[in-house]
Amino acid sequence: MLTDLRIKNLALVDDLTIQFGPGYNAVTGETGAGKSIVIGALGLVLGERADRTLLRDGSEQCSVEAIIDVSSLDDEFHLHLQENGVEPCEEGQLLLKRTFTSAGSNRQFINGSPTSLSVLSSVGEWLVDIHGPHDHQSLLKSVRQLEILDAYGGLSSQRKAFAEKVDEKSALETEKAALIIDEDAYARELDLLRFQVNEIEAAQLNPDDEDALEHAFQRATNSARLAELSVEAKAFINGEEPSAQDLINNAGRVLQKMAELDEEAETLLEQQSQLSEQFAELAASVEDYAERLNLDPEQLRQVEERYNLIQTLKRKYGGTIADVVAFGDKAAKRLAELEGRDEALAKLNEKIEQVEQSIQSLGQALSDARKEIAPRLVEEAEQQLNDLGFLQSRFDVEIVDPVELGQAPGTYARTGFDQIEFLFAPNPGEPFKPLKAIASSGEMARVMLALKTVLASQDKIPILVFDEVDANVGGETAAVVGQKMNEIGSKRQVLCITHLAPVAASGAAHFLVEKIVTDGRTVTRVLPLNEEGRIAELTRMLGGSGNAARQHAEELFVGREG
Repeated sequence: MLTDLRIKNLALVDDLTIQFGPGYNAVTGETGAGKSIVIGALGLVLGERADRTLLRDGSEQCSVEAIIDVSSLDDEFHLHLQENGVEPCEEGQLLLKRTFTSAGSNRQFINGSPTSLSVLSSVGEWLVDIHGPHDHQSLLKSVRQLEILDAYGGLSSQRKAFAEKVDEKSALETEKAALIIDEDAYARELDLLRFQVNEIEAAQLNPDDEDALEHAFQRATNSARLAELSVEAKAFINGEEPSAQDLINNAGRVLQKMAELDEEAETLLEQQSQLSEQFAELAASVEDYAERLNLDPEQLRQVEERYNLIQTLKRKYGGTIADVVAFGDKAAKRLAELEGRDEALAKLNEKIEQVEQSIQSLGQALSDARKEIAPRLVEEAEQQLNDLGFLQSRFDVEIVDPVELGQAPGTYARTGFDQIEFLFAPNPGEPFKPLKAIASSGEMARVMLALKTVLASQDKIPILVFDEVDANVGGETAAVVGQKMNEIGSKRQVLCITHLAPVAASGAAHFLVEKIVTDGRTVTRVLPLNEEGRIAELTRMLGGSGNAARQHAEELFVGREG
């Protein structure tokens, strides 16, 4: 339900907020007062094209905001928001905003976050149908007509089962396409995969060995230089005199003599003894290190070959040994698939055939059900049209197999085998035409009103806007139009711009659009009317301010529930 609509700097509106109520909201006013501004603003915030000429004179920017209660909409709508990156609705309220400037820039927001115009438009299609001289009319689309027919006939479960099988077949065919390649390409891919798998498996890789291998290679590469440095270190420690060990020993002899003369010098002698032992251990460690460096040429060659092999594999298949192993696992899996291609294809073809049989069965059953329920929809729609003044009009639902239209057999949408078109012939002797071919906006609006009345329980769009439904209507038909509005309003929210008192009188709420002059400028405002205000407006609409017109207005208002 549209709860709030705020308009700033659009046409004659400077800053206007309208709070609509549930059920049927009637909108009236004198010609030229600006009633179309309400519809235009709603269209803008739903993603329709922005016209810079609509900017209020002297303004650089126009904005329209809408608050819509979506708490009654099902999970499918909220999933649509999520899939398009829209923030969740807090407390069941959807916030829409649209701005455009004199420079031509446009911005749109949903729940406070920027979004694209296409996303805004797609969300709008879930929420509002505008019927009249506007383009926001989902019932004119063949796909939407098919959805409505299925909803009318309670075929949603059959439709869902068919769609699931179509999706299943599509997934199987995608899997099959990955296996079906030409023989030359097949042979080339097999050879490549076998080479890659064998090369990686032969290397017997272990990701945990990577650091150790790097260290061993670096050590082997520098072994000659390390050996030279080891010899030099040993010479300093205990080589030719005076070595470090000689110097320590000489110091020991001196400290021994000092200890013989003074007991306190014994601690110095102990320290010298410890250093002597440490130098001996260091000499032994250097000797052991040098012996371990003495790799024979074969060992050096093996380390270098292993290192170079790993580096080659990493350049070809990944930056680390772990990446190379992962590549090999994936290649082995693909190789197994290709080597078992014929068997896998046979299984896939069998599954596809089974699913295709289910599709044919479910699709035919769905088509039969549609053909069975279509006459019931036609009968009810024609009755509603008769009530609305089309006493000799005819309505029909055309269901066509796409194959009859030249579409290749076996190609079908998730919605079934059928294409559908709502047809209408307003006058005797005239041929049926698609709804979208109806020229008169008044005729269009009343056809939509009739269909909406029939489909009020099934149609999920929560907000309906009717403009010019009373074109060329009068007398008893006008009262029926009002009754239809009220009837639909019991199921969903209705906004109706009307020039006829009987239509306006039926509304649960009534808004008056009028022009006033403020500070020398003309401004459009919209006022919610109380009982007295409604009777006064109905009196004006009936063409006078005398007692007879007022009495008639009172009768219409009092009898609006009838």
